[in-house]
Amino acid sequence: MLIFRVLLFSLVTSFGIVAVRADAVAPQTGEKPEPAATAEPGITFDWVHVDGPYVAMTFDDGPSAKLTPKLLDLLAAHHIKATFFLIGQNVAENPDIVAREVREGHEIANHSWSHPNLAKMSDAGVRDQLHKTEDAIRSASGNRPTLLRPPYGSITARQKKWINQEFGYKIVLWDVDPLDWRRPGSNVVCNRIIKMARAGSIILAHDIHPGTIEAMPCVLSQLEAKGFKFVTVSELIAMQTPLPPKPSPSPKSIPPKSTSPSPTPHN
Repeated sequence: MLIFRVLLFSLVTSFGIVAVRADAVAPQTGEKPEPAATAEPGITFDWVHVDGPYVAMTFDDGPSAKLTPKLLDLLAAHHIKATFFLIGQNVAENPDIVAREVREGHEIANHSWSHPNLAKMSDAGVRDQLHKTEDAIRSASGNRPTLLRPPYGSITARQKKWINQEFGYKIVLWDVDPLDWRRPGSNVVCNRIIKMARAGSIILAHDIHPGTIEAMPCVLSQLEAKGFKFVTVSELIAMQTPLPPKPSPSPKSIPPKSTSPSPTPHN
């Protein structure tokens, strides 16, 4: 009986470990889990407190040879500047599109070379991902990125600090995620963004999915109709104002004792 219990415990423990590991691995399909609240003031941003109806549209994983030019045409028609978080491999394949993004006033930023989970990598591996992408962006545009969005939003607190110290990057996450990588359809993508957007929002989208590009006329027009104004992420950060202090809770007031005579009870 004792041997059976030991064997049973070993089997349960083994399968439990396997299940946890499987759930912990981020899928390599563009999924970006919702990031935790910002914990490093001045380094990490998922939303910015601003005095005004300003938002930043951001696009990940490009450039796409087919889709990004269509998006750039649309942004130009609306006179909107966006921020593009670029995959180094795609930059190397489409340097002319990156050059166009810069030429038309958009901000370009680092999104790694091949979209790995940086939190699971060695420091040397992370450096290689960031340096290669930075070099590709410089070669294509002449510009050096100052922002990093880690793939999947996955990055450790320690990595944020040394990357900021070594590269000078601010870490940019998001507070609006329409989950467009799941390809729910352009109407769903638009409705989700419109519902969640607020002043200071950093809106996440991907310029590698047709449905996302199809959603953008709706997104841009409806946000404009609601009074929002579009800026790049760096412009949004530069507009940051301090959060108002939280009101201190007032002490509970004790009601004064009544001096009126007690009512006569009725039976």
